Amino acid sequence: MDEAQVAADLKRHARLSLGCDRLSDSHRYLYNALALTVRDRLVERWRLTREQRRHSATRRVSYLSLEFLMGRALTNAVLNLDLEQAVREALKDYGCQLEEVAEAERDAGLGNGGLGRLAACFLDSCASLQLPVTGYGIRYEYGMFHQRIADGQQVEYPDHWLRDGNPWEMECSENAVRVSFFGRSEYYRDRDGRQRARWSATQDVLAVPYDVPIPGYRNDTVNTLRLWKSEATDEFNLQEFNAGSYTEAVAEKNLAEQITMVLYPNDASENGKELRLRQQYFLASASLQDVLRDWVREHGDDFSQFAGKNVFQLNDTHPTVAVAELMRLLMDDYLLGWDAAWEITRSTMAYTNHTLLPEALEKWSVGLFEELLPRLLDIIYEINARFLALVAERWPGDVARQQQLSIIEEGDHPQVRMAHLAIVGSYSVNGVAALHTRLLQQGLFRDFYQLWPDKFNNKTNGVTPRRWLAHCNPELGELVTEVIGDRWITDLEDIARLRPLADDYSFRARWRKIKQNNKQRLQQLVQRDCNVSFDVDMLFDVQVKRIHEYKRQLLNVLHIIHLYDRVVRGDTAGMQPRCVLIGGKAAPGYAMAKTIIKLVNNVARVVNKDPRLKPWLRVAFLPNYRVTSMEVICPGTDLSEQISTAGKEASGTGNMKFMMNGAATIGTLDGANIEIREAVGEENFFLFGLDAAAVVAAREDYDPEAIIAADKDLSAVMKLLESGHFNMFETGIFDAVSASIRSPHDIWMTAADFRSYITAQRAAGTVYQDRDAWTRMSIYNTAASGRFSSDRTIIDYSDDIWRL
Repeated sequence: MDEAQVAADLKRHARLSLGCDRLSDSHRYLYNALALTVRDRLVERWRLTREQRRHSATRRVSYLSLEFLMGRALTNAVLNLDLEQAVREALKDYGCQLEEVAEAERDAGLGNGGLGRLAACFLDSCASLQLPVTGYGIRYEYGMFHQRIADGQQVEYPDHWLRDGNPWEMECSENAVRVSFFGRSEYYRDRDGRQRARWSATQDVLAVPYDVPIPGYRNDTVNTLRLWKSEATDEFNLQEFNAGSYTEAVAEKNLAEQITMVLYPNDASENGKELRLRQQYFLASASLQDVLRDWVREHGDDFSQFAGKNVFQLNDTHPTVAVAELMRLLMDDYLLGWDAAWEITRSTMAYTNHTLLPEALEKWSVGLFEELLPRLLDIIYEINARFLALVAERWPGDVARQQQLSIIEEGDHPQVRMAHLAIVGSYSVNGVAALHTRLLQQGLFRDFYQLWPDKFNNKTNGVTPRRWLAHCNPELGELVTEVIGDRWITDLEDIARLRPLADDYSFRARWRKIKQNNKQRLQQLVQRDCNVSFDVDMLFDVQVKRIHEYKRQLLNVLHIIHLYDRVVRGDTAGMQPRCVLIGGKAAPGYAMAKTIIKLVNNVARVVNKDPRLKPWLRVAFLPNYRVTSMEVICPGTDLSEQISTAGKEASGTGNMKFMMNGAATIGTLDGANIEIREAVGEENFFLFGLDAAAVVAAREDYDPEAIIAADKDLSAVMKLLESGHFNMFETGIFDAVSASIRSPHDIWMTAADFRSYITAQRAAGTVYQDRDAWTRMSIYNTAASGRFSSDRTIIDYSDDIWRL
């Protein structure tokens, strides 16, 4: 671990692993050599961790997630291994800084947004807490997409993040498994006369594992993220190829490799839906086969203790087909009876729900299931029949309730409700914030909660303080360590000791200087990627997250138009100059989200071109928002926008990252905002808008036209929006946006919350004008962030669900 050995290994890998004589000419080669040097140190600890686990009798957790938004691995590994000083010294021979070399690493394209980043934070915490947790995911060849902005519109390009290879992964082809599709179910009697089933005439693909090391924080523990790549069972048909049928010869190979080609294929088409279901089953089947194979190697065919030693945590509805697949594997491959297999399944599956949007709870057509996964559909029908018998026993004669709870949604086009399958087949169902869990129990899953109240629990999300403070904001992290010690890095509750220092003038001055430095870094990012010049003396107002109507980027834009209107009218008394940054990707098939991106960019163009606005307002849309961008954005943000319609955001984790780095929050009583406000104090949180109950009540007689007519500011904003002021020569492109705001059926309640939002924004601007008061608020936010560490979340999972 000393600098001399690191330097020697760096040179050795350059010459022997990469065949390079000179590294200083290319950061790409230097990065690869350094990654291999660091990986050597991970692999040694990785092997020892596996060896220890092999000889321990502890329960093991398999965390199944279709997304893991890992970010860059090099700097995280250097931090967690405590190698920074040695690496920096070794790089001096090449005239490079660690930050320069790290820029050569592409963000791993394994996730989209909060769900995937949460999974990555959880893996970091599991390793740092030395818990036996293995992540299972898919090794996507291409990430979601690389977002570019052309004429204000989102344009999607392939994100080939694996183009230059990935030095952090290790292929383990000897552990490949076969995953079946299509075919038919066959029933037969075994030698003892018991009826059995098998899945025959299938089309199989190989699932090949690639392992990625997940280091704990300076504790010599390295856990595993196992990613599956799909390959054909045979490379191609040589006879067809030799006969000249080149396309047909490789058709099977191409079809197999499609499964893990792209993260989130557009499922607006039937082909897209089929591919999405293939991905979900591919992940579930390969991962379960992997765990069962390891069990049989150690215990043979005795599954009596399996449930006591294994847990499968299902991250949202994506991997919940695992319930039916575990039943199939136990019954068809290992010849257990239904009752024994069901007891194991419902004792090992745990389900995390991440959404309150009914449309986001995945449903698959019975027809698609029957074609693609016929044997699993048989099992789901049997699970459902037995479950409905239980419902009938609990509520005799209540057919409506049976229909409401059924795993199969009847109708002209019957659907398999994946969330219902997850609840029926799990022993634990958790929400991810206190409000979210309560709304699940009282609304979305009310009947299930009445049937099984003990199944439901809350586990408020968190983020890892290693990446989201120590790594991304090193100057602030060093200041915190200087004044309270470094225990906060592994026990974030200790950061509460900062709170009294908010009254120390010299400490506030140092804090403010660090914030200005971070704003300078963010200013450079915006200048480079957006060609917009931010002023670090202005309030940095930021909203970066997936573009979706419920997250209400539209409300943010209406506020920008309102500020524009005020400046143009000369109404600048008491106004705080601000720079507004918005970023995020819209799903390729989500037309309204894409229109909102276009609106943001059109408004930004008008604002930034007008010299009257320059002293007051700058606006930018950051293209291709990703983890690496967020590592610059959250330390440099003054005001964090968490403005979703109350009752729609499950938790949020961006809100926690911003808070941890000293940003104040403007937000609704939604998701984890409620708990953030409780932690930091209502005087240090800019609250606005209807709460979840008021949103429901307001919908009964919602009249946005009357709200607009009664509010001169909102009327002025709508006039500018609808007059074509921001879309000259692009007639009508924002008609759908204005129609949604004016619609009495607008479930996002944009007009209803406008006035309250404007008032809260003015309050934030007023406080910011007193920089000393704002700095005190910033310190309070960081000091109150302890409960939002993913370490705390994982301890809750470990104690209450996994029982490790």
